[in-house]
Amino acid sequence: MAKVLMKGNEALAEAAIRAGCRAFYGYPITPQNEVPNYMARHLPERGGVYLQAESEVAAINMVYGAAGAGVRVMTSSSSPGLSLKMEGISYIAAAELPCVIVNVMRCGPGLGGIHPSQGDYFQAVKGGGHGDYRLLVLAPGSVQEMADLTFEAFDLADKWRNPVMILADGLLGQMMEPVEFGDKEPQVVEKPWATTGARGRKPNIINTLDIVPESLEKRNYALAEKYGRMGEAETRWQEYKTADADLIVTAYGTSARVARSAVDMARKEGLRVGLIRPISLWPFPQAPFALLADGLRQFLVVEMSMGQMVEDVRLAVNGRGSVHFYNRLGGMVPTPRDVLAEIRKVLGGGGGQ
Repeated sequence: MAKVLMKGNEALAEAAIRAGCRAFYGYPITPQNEVPNYMARHLPERGGVYLQAESEVAAINMVYGAAGAGVRVMTSSSSPGLSLKMEGISYIAAAELPCVIVNVMRCGPGLGGIHPSQGDYFQAVKGGGHGDYRLLVLAPGSVQEMADLTFEAFDLADKWRNPVMILADGLLGQMMEPVEFGDKEPQVVEKPWATTGARGRKPNIINTLDIVPESLEKRNYALAEKYGRMGEAETRWQEYKTADADLIVTAYGTSARVARSAVDMARKEGLRVGLIRPISLWPFPQAPFALLADGLRQFLVVEMSMGQMVEDVRLAVNGRGSVHFYNRLGGMVPTPRDVLAEIRKVLGGGGGQ
């Protein structure tokens, strides 16, 4: 099938429609505005409902309603907008409702700026709302993956009855690359729990309030057991030139694109460097780190944040190798030469953090 040149945000939106998304609720915020713009134009043409909500808070509660009715539904926003959605996301996770939530990250904290960042990692993978819950979090590294992982996200949401987050950044959302959609068909999942009318059966009730402590504790343990199964089944990562590497660079999203170029540059200098790119940020791919750490290798984490993913890398390495950290902030994107300089410094004997 022919490839099409598209922005990352547009490829994501087209993939969502092809995946069976039939309801979209959102509110404009840079740098993800191409997503609602595309959905507003194309979703109604293909039998879906687009609605620009009066706020991010309203949008996420509309998602709750549509997901409860069994509809494939999506919302998208950028960092400050996601913060406003957090209460609703906790409710959706507690109610075990499948949906897809997109965060095209921008720099902060606060209103910050409109440039790319990776400062929302904690918010995404640790549960930015209240209570004990987890989202499946997928991190694309190209425009093609903006499409592929979005399509997959809808199937995963239905499979686990859980929200799935696509965690991208402003650069991935705005860049243009060739993308191929193929002819993949979305999975059809029966939803006997959905609130679709009660003729011939008892009513379905979707509720997250449980004021009996013993009952709520049981519900929390059941959710935790599901998250454990999700963690075992849905870990995703990509390794690049790690077999003989003395130093493993680790990055996701835009930072991983930069890091891969830096790895190639380092190899040309005779430096044995590889890359691990987490694709699922939750569940985090601990296995490849644990395996490579047994060789007492060094690790270099590259992020556009103050070091949020680096904590998960340290946990995975578990003290068996030095973990170093390099970052840029405020919308500044590291260059391959920046990362190469850090690689040289680490292999020259710099201390781990």
